[in-house]
Amino acid sequence: MLLSLAQLALDAAALPATHAAHQPIVWADLGLRRGIAIGPFMLRYYSLAYLAGILFAYWHLSRMVRLPGAPLAQRHVDDLFFWCTVGIIAGGRLGYALVYTGGGTGIPSLFTHFTPTETVSWDLLRLWDGGMSFHGGFLGVVAAIAWVCWRNGLNFLRVGDYISPCAPLGLLFGRIANFINGELWGREAGPDVPWAMIFPGAGAMPRHPSQLYEALLEGLVLAMVLIPLFWKTALRFRPGLLAGCFPLGYGLARFVVEYYREPDAQLEEFTRATHLSMGQWLCLPMIAVGLFFVVRGMVRSPLGQATARG
Repeated sequence: MLLSLAQLALDAAALPATHAAHQPIVWADLGLRRGIAIGPFMLRYYSLAYLAGILFAYWHLSRMVRLPGAPLAQRHVDDLFFWCTVGIIAGGRLGYALVYTGGGTGIPSLFTHFTPTETVSWDLLRLWDGGMSFHGGFLGVVAAIAWVCWRNGLNFLRVGDYISPCAPLGLLFGRIANFINGELWGREAGPDVPWAMIFPGAGAMPRHPSQLYEALLEGLVLAMVLIPLFWKTALRFRPGLLAGCFPLGYGLARFVVEYYREPDAQLEEFTRATHLSMGQWLCLPMIAVGLFFVVRGMVRSPLGQATARG
């Protein structure tokens, strides 16, 4: 699937601008499906993206803790695997319900909306209907890490330095799943964007495939920065530096991509009134916190090898 999307982008980039202006890519013609049919059930790619991201993080973190000076052991990795999964799901859902429903959004709050005729009457629990917030999931993971560190007497910042390089590939998988689902499309694109696409439910105008922009910047590029920084440098001995690089890098990438991503329909008025999208406002504290820990990590002396081993 990744190779097909890459080839599609190369083919589109090779088209003359005049041809692209009259022949935008039609998402529906790509033959993408939202999941794999298994009898009466549909195994959705979005669920597989979550699973792939979590499994990669577990595998990668298990390798990282084998290095000398690691601030946690394999038993802590196992603990984190469970609690971070809970944090991603619970935080992502609660964050979406808090920010994107209720109030002036025009969507009933998931905290209070019940559907008595359904098997599950509280809409907050209906994860299969969609609705997850990255920022909520991020806070859920931070809370999970803090819980495991407190329970086991671990250094929160140093554990964060080890977890941060594991996260971007999960974002890569998730944004590709968004594209496969034909959701969270971009703003209308001009005739000079040969890879612009017409998405179902988004009108007849070609739009930026902002899901792929996010997959590239928030996922692939961030992974290509953080993973080598961990394995090829000694920055993991500067507590909080790599942990700060993740929210800083993600916040900057998401802030930029939001200029190409269509704001959520229920928050269009908010975006016009504040001149920034909700995603951009939520990224500002991430950028500030990430920058603080990066600068803090650079100005403080790194841990000595003997201290790190202890």
